[in-house]
Amino acid sequence: MAGHSKWANIQHRKGRQDAKRGKLWTKIIREVTVAARAGGPDPDANPRLRMAWDKATDANMPKDNIMRAITRGTGGGDGSNYEEIRYEGYGIGGAAVIVDCMTDNRTRTVSEVRHAFSKHGGNLGQDGSVAFMFKHCGQFMFAPGASEEQIMEVALEAGAEDIITDEEGGIEVITAPGDYPAVKQALEAAGLKAEMDGVVMKALNEAELEGEDAIKMQKLLDVLESLDDVQEVFTTAVMDETDA
Repeated sequence: MAGHSKWANIQHRKGRQDAKRGKLWTKIIREVTVAARAGGPDPDANPRLRMAWDKATDANMPKDNIMRAITRGTGGGDGSNYEEIRYEGYGIGGAAVIVDCMTDNRTRTVSEVRHAFSKHGGNLGQDGSVAFMFKHCGQFMFAPGASEEQIMEVALEAGAEDIITDEEGGIEVITAPGDYPAVKQALEAAGLKAEMDGVVMKALNEAELEGEDAIKMQKLLDVLESLDDVQEVFTTAVMDETDA
């Protein structure tokens, strides 16, 4: 990516996530509740709950908060009955966007998501309009300077699909979604902590945006991520961190 630092983009995205930590807790609690409702209260027997639990602890959420969310999910407390919805659309320059939501009011959510797209230069599309541009997978991002040999050995042994090293020396580990927890556990047991990781929709091809387009695209993504019902936003867009 001429003129673009992939690693700087990752750090930029991480910094934005950290800045929204208060709202992040709300989103994680919702994920814990839904995961517990879907697969039971035991994180060792419920991979999705394990991922949500790990996300909660990474965000420094107190264990009491996590346990209350699990109790709500398994019927032991009051709680809204959230459903999961995915919206697909296009942002600036035709960059693809996927918006994953959890909501107790589908009408409200689609209205807010559609408004965000239309107000900030995008378009909400039909189901399936952009999903083919992404791969559903587990992803671990390691900073330049990490041991490629050690990461490769541990990750592949634990079931990773692929190891990719970029021109800056950053290392990306790709897994099947179901293998993500085992690979994460193996990497961390070996003292290998990723800068960013999760089960994601990974862009198969990236759309490079610069200048005003990058600023407008980042604004659209920020507005979408700020919506209460939005859990995750994925895009094919890559913005120069000096622009975005």
